[in-house]
Order: sequence, then structure tokens, then C-alpha cells
Amino acid sequence: MNPKRVLSKETVILHLNATTKEGLIEELVDVLIQTGRVKDRKAALKAVLERERKMSTGLQNGIAIPHGKTDTVESLVAALGIKREGVNFESLDNQPCQIFLLTLSPASRTGPHIQFLADISRTLHDAATRKQVLEATSEDAVIDLLCRDRSPIPSQPTLQPNPNPAG
Repeated sequence: MNPKRVLSKETVILHLNATTKEGLIEELVDVLIQTGRVKDRKAALKAVLERERKMSTGLQNGIAIPHGKTDTVESLVAALGIKREGVNFESLDNQPCQIFLLTLSPASRTGPHIQFLADISRTLHDAATRKQVLEATSEDAVIDLLCRDRSPIPSQPTLQPNPNPAG
């Protein structure tokens, strides 16, 4: 899924202010509230914080993808924020996170949410791309970087039956 379908320059924050996991989540939810993508702040925060309590969404390489499901949104919404100094997000590699992608999706739909997270995770897996995102000076530059590599994951070759079984 193309990030431009979910992110806009209004939902990308180059300099997050919060210094805690909960503060970052609140700040990103507030961006979605301010842009009109989310109407119910309490429900959005509850969905993301409950998911976070089950298991941290701090990945590796400075990336965290807090997310939640709530029927208070009609479709997948997202906000991306950068905190260059990093914040402890209980990540898998125990390193501070610097790139935060918060998503909310309807509780009744799974597909778009999973595809979007997979695409973004694959793009941010590249160290050079992460570095460029952290150094970006505009919201549009961040979105362009996330959209740059839209190639699918190569599939494994399938074995074809031998046309000459005797041979």
C-alpha cells in the first residue's frame, strides 16, 4: 500500500516533543485529532495503549510502530513522527527509537493495516533510508523516501514439473 494513501505532510512530524513512550503516543494521536482523521481521542489512545501493554511495538533499528484497532475510525489512518535523540520504547534490540509510525484501523478490517505495516517496515529496514528519514528537512521528503521503494518482496521460485518424467 502506497504510504501517500495514508500519510500526508500534516501527519508527519519532524520534531516530536515528548520524551516518554506514552507521551509520544499521545502526541501522534493528537496529530490525527488535529487533522480530523480521528474524532475520539480517548478511544484512539485506549486502543493503542492497550495494544502496547500486551507487547511493545518497539522494533529494531530505532523504529517503533504503535498501533491499535478501533471502530471509531472508518479506514486506516497514520501519523509518523521523528525524535532524533531517541526515546526508550522497550524495543526488541533495547535501543532507543527515533522513528515512530502510529496507525489506527477499524477493528473489523485487517488487510490494509497489515499490508501498510509490512510495506513501511520493509522500506525502513534499509539503513540508508532510515538515515535519510532522520535527516529529512521536510515532511514531503519523508513521505517521498517512504514511497521510493515500492517493489514487492521477491517470491521463492516454484518447482515446475519435469515435462519429461522419464528423463
